[in-house]
Amino acid sequence: MGSKGWRAILLRLLSIAINSVNIFWMLLSCFMFATMGACVKLVAPFFNAGQTVLTRGLIPVVLIGGWMLWQGASLRTPHWRSHLARSAAGATSMIMFFAAISLLPLAAAVTLNNTSALIMAGLFAFRQRPPAYLVFGLVLGLVGVAMLLQPSFSSSQWVGVLLGVCSAFLSSVALLNLRDLARAGEPEWRTVLILSMMMSTLSFPVSLSMPSNAAAAGLNEWSLLLAVGICGGVGQLSLTRAYRYGRTLVTASLGYATVVFSSLYGVFVWGEHLSPAAWAGIVAIVIAGLITTWQPQRKK
Repeated sequence: MGSKGWRAILLRLLSIAINSVNIFWMLLSCFMFATMGACVKLVAPFFNAGQTVLTRGLIPVVLIGGWMLWQGASLRTPHWRSHLARSAAGATSMIMFFAAISLLPLAAAVTLNNTSALIMAGLFAFRQRPPAYLVFGLVLGLVGVAMLLQPSFSSSQWVGVLLGVCSAFLSSVALLNLRDLARAGEPEWRTVLILSMMMSTLSFPVSLSMPSNAAAAGLNEWSLLLAVGICGGVGQLSLTRAYRYGRTLVTASLGYATVVFSSLYGVFVWGEHLSPAAWAGIVAIVIAGLITTWQPQRKK
């Protein structure tokens, strides 16, 4: 085998290794977000949605801000417009998602939120037509989510449905801006810090305007609330790292894994029962992930 053959093999192995690392970061992000969601559900009787989102933003601000001061890092960036667009879309999307959860069954709200990958594929179609196998994987993943969560809507829930769809659209816009920031060389800590600052700013007035039972919370509840911020921060850092090096639509499609992790939390923490259709949905999500991460050999 000549030097060109060995070079092609090494490049192929390097591509597989990088893709595997990106998959790891995205799956870690999904696990952290699912853990965050489980903690949110556990503290919901004590803290309102505004307080939870505020904590989700403040903890990363304190931790990353302290690290930034220790390292002497600067928040100054030439990409501040992209940061503002990404942070405003991401923070608004999360607030709308929490509002949708309050108006819809959890399964329905999560299903609507996971349409962001398909919306992103539609936005990409205006730039470059995605491969057919990738679109098939995205659709199969959404079908798997629907089978797993089995959402249902009534005619009186159209406001919640509208909020869920808007949340998914803004989430896709935020993720596209996240990809651009990552590929422009912006460090993960700066992207997450600016998002967390925006999240804290927008959720503060909401936390004051909603009723709360925080006075009845004990040490366990406050610890879980702290875990919401830590898991959310780690998940956001992992998400940013995944979008820095991974293919955008592939990375977005792997976000369906959050639904699988959340469902497993439901089984092992709350003793929820999964129907055969739900287990089939999990299998469909896994197959969709394998399809979207498949990289066919391109012809020269």
